[in-house]
Amino acid sequence: MKTNRHNETNQQSATPDDLPHTNSESQDRKWAETLLAGENRLLEMLATGCTLSEVLEALCRLIEDIASGSLCGIVLVDPVSNRLKHGAAPSLPLSYNESIHGRPVNIYSGPCAMAASLKEQVIAADVASDARWDTYEWRALAMAHGLRACWSTPILSSDEKVLGTFAIYSREPGSPSAYHQHLIGQITHLATVAIEHKHREEKLRQDERELRRITDAIAQLICVLGPDGKTLYANRFVLDYSGLSLEDVMADDFRARFFHSDDIERSQNERQHALEREAPFELELRARRKDGQYRWLLIRYNPLQDEEGRIIRWYATGTDIDERKREEERIQKENLALREEIDHSSMFEEIVGSSEVIRKVLTQVTKVAPSDSTVLVLGETGTGKELIARAIHKRSKRASRLLIRVNCAAIPAPLIASELFGHEKGAFTGALQRRLGRFELADGGTIFLDEIGDLPAETQIALLRVLQEKEIERVGGSQPIPVDVRVLAATNRDLKAAMAAGTFRQDLFYRLNVFPIQIPSLRERVDDIPLLVTYMIERYAKKAGKKIRNIQKETLKLFQAYDWPGNIRELQNVIERAVVLCESETFSVDETWLKPEGHRLSGSVVPLGAAIAEHEKDIIETALADCGGRISGPTGAAAKLGLPRQTLESKITALGINKHRFKTRQADYAR
Repeated sequence: MKTNRHNETNQQSATPDDLPHTNSESQDRKWAETLLAGENRLLEMLATGCTLSEVLEALCRLIEDIASGSLCGIVLVDPVSNRLKHGAAPSLPLSYNESIHGRPVNIYSGPCAMAASLKEQVIAADVASDARWDTYEWRALAMAHGLRACWSTPILSSDEKVLGTFAIYSREPGSPSAYHQHLIGQITHLATVAIEHKHREEKLRQDERELRRITDAIAQLICVLGPDGKTLYANRFVLDYSGLSLEDVMADDFRARFFHSDDIERSQNERQHALEREAPFELELRARRKDGQYRWLLIRYNPLQDEEGRIIRWYATGTDIDERKREEERIQKENLALREEIDHSSMFEEIVGSSEVIRKVLTQVTKVAPSDSTVLVLGETGTGKELIARAIHKRSKRASRLLIRVNCAAIPAPLIASELFGHEKGAFTGALQRRLGRFELADGGTIFLDEIGDLPAETQIALLRVLQEKEIERVGGSQPIPVDVRVLAATNRDLKAAMAAGTFRQDLFYRLNVFPIQIPSLRERVDDIPLLVTYMIERYAKKAGKKIRNIQKETLKLFQAYDWPGNIRELQNVIERAVVLCESETFSVDETWLKPEGHRLSGSVVPLGAAIAEHEKDIIETALADCGGRISGPTGAAAKLGLPRQTLESKITALGINKHRFKTRQADYAR
């Protein structure tokens, strides 16, 4: 409704339409200050939770104080019945208020009903001569209570719905002045604010009552919290679960009484920061059940926001996850035990021993493990280089992260870069999507590059950059990706000879050779063989369901006399085979298995060693010729050369050897 500014014209003080008269600026200022103070007081009443009746009554008294002689009343409209109901009228006769209450909203039931029906102001300047409301006898009712004038204005919501009406009555006939209209405009606005505010509060209370009825029927712990995290309500399940009353739950010490003290201390800062972020979050806490038992709960917090995005409630739901947590702990312990068993059963024989050389290696592992230094593990095949790498990782500060192993000799040269550094979609034929490489998977942990001496030249350059810059580039990519990876490398090759031959980069060698560890061969730790043999016999006998109680001294001497070109891996195979064939409680072995001649190369072939750089191709071709082009198997070239099959295949490819041409030569030998 548009209001008029204060009417500055002089008016007589004897009639209501002249009140209040404005014959001085000081009086104007005084009334303006009174109105402003009244408005502030009303807003304060709303903020402090006063009832709607108290607020509306204060509005009426405010106008009655400013416009002396006026009587004010506010009636509300029941949206269901579409009838008037009493709101506030502190100075009107009680019998009049009771008569107005319940009248239908139409144009016949009086000025207030008409104003509500038409949604516009209705002025009855002289009730005695106004015959518009004789049908419902309102005129007679007003005259009987000495009311001669009524100015009724509708109170409309923000969406133009009728909330009620505000009326100024007078015992003298008259029409509202411009100043009266100004006051009416101010008061109807305040009345709208008050009524809508209370309606929202009532709607919220109604929603909460309905929500409580719903949550009480849910078999899950549910709490309603204020914006600051203070508990306002808990459903029946919380009370039954905890054995506490609703008053206990709403008390300040509820969390201390309900949750485990260790968990409260652990999660207090996390919870507070999460509440301040105003986003959903969850915590795992132990809660005390009414039987005194602590059980794990998963508490999920979800905020409820009002129309302006302010959080007005938090809803916390608790799910009992105690069985899941116990199962996780059980599995974790079993996995730990299993890992220890696996470590013990599959790797113990590679590091067990009391010889001076093995003690030296273990001392080096202990010293270098806590650092982030790059380690180069050197040794013959079968000596346990991977085990040493795992031991370093387990004792490092990265032990909780991944150890990624890469066998550089087992990956075809064209694919090694993609395997190590990943590739982008479309980088090459068959690259249908982006793929993370081993370095990215190992980020934060350790990568073990086995058979490092077999890396192609172009991949050596990329690896050198990783070691220098701590970043990689995916194949087909252009953006450097930082990685935090500790590098452990291993080889059975003579890298210095490879550098001399130009097959291994010198700068990469020095980057890798920060902390070299030389793993002794089994023939260098002969004193450890009896203990290794005893352990392996027990292990494989148990696996085969046999009882082997004795080992002859002659057998142990035979094991110690053999030079073990395949090292511990060969020792494992020999003992497992002997256990399978053993038919008594005394362990024995076929002596022909341990004859040095069985592991010597025929003809002009010599083991790969110091001469590898100069004669590697000739040695491999000679071995292939002696084996008729066969690579794998006990009579193949790989066994003769003491190399893994994959390593020999990689070398044949790198050196451009045609292995198929040796099959014809073997046929000639047969003839």
